[in-house]
Amino acid sequence: MVTEVDLKRELLRLLREDEEFRLAVAGLLGLDAILLELRKLREDFNRFVELEDRRWEENRKRWEENAKRWEENERRWEEINKRWEENWRLWEENMKRWEENERRWQENWRRWEEAYKRFEAIEEELRRLREDHNKLREDFNRAYADLSRRLDALGARWGIISEEAFREGMRGVVERILGVAKIGRWVYYDSSGEVYGRPSVIEVDVVVKDGEHVLIEVKSSVSRGDVYEFWRISELYRRVTGATPRLVLISPYVDNKARELAESLGIEVYTQTS
Repeated sequence: MVTEVDLKRELLRLLREDEEFRLAVAGLLGLDAILLELRKLREDFNRFVELEDRRWEENRKRWEENAKRWEENERRWEEINKRWEENWRLWEENMKRWEENERRWQENWRRWEEAYKRFEAIEEELRRLREDHNKLREDFNRAYADLSRRLDALGARWGIISEEAFREGMRGVVERILGVAKIGRWVYYDSSGEVYGRPSVIEVDVVVKDGEHVLIEVKSSVSRGDVYEFWRISELYRRVTGATPRLVLISPYVDNKARELAESLGIEVYTQTS
């Protein structure tokens, strides 16, 4: 795009260099107009030159300032390069140290892994030994408890301790078998002698759980007569209460014929109380 300044420059050049153009312009405008225009062009040109001079001076100052800045920047870059060289040297030293530390860490890690595997093996062996020990202790406790109950049963059988003492000792076992916290006692006066053939007081352990009635008989030893007696008590209980009970017989010693009779009458027999 041609600016006014460029146009003026071109006109001045043509007027100065092209005689035919000067004559043509003079013929069209007249000499006075041409001179006036030339004067205006000269003034504009002078202003343009002054403006350009000022701009050049400003640019020269800026260039000088930029040169100073470049010198300062060059000096700073030299300092930075020196620092980088020093940092690089320190970095190389640190890298060597890191490599050495890494090698040591790997060696230590390998040793830790070996030690950890040993500890795991020891821990596993200790855990297995602890489990074996706990199992052995549980087996011993069960055997001891079972032996203790059997000794109590023998004592009750041969009169060393009373049957009632044996029953009380077995109460916790019964509660565990039936899954209850407490066992009750049903007491009833059998005036018609339905159980023993004569009027007598009938007592039996009973549990009522979730609507189910459970009669429990615990004895040191059980014979066929004991089974019949327990069954007659259950019949009396059913007639009096109107509930058909579940029958549970617990004893470490149950005669084979007594067991067969109990099964035929629907009585549950427990001999392994441990």
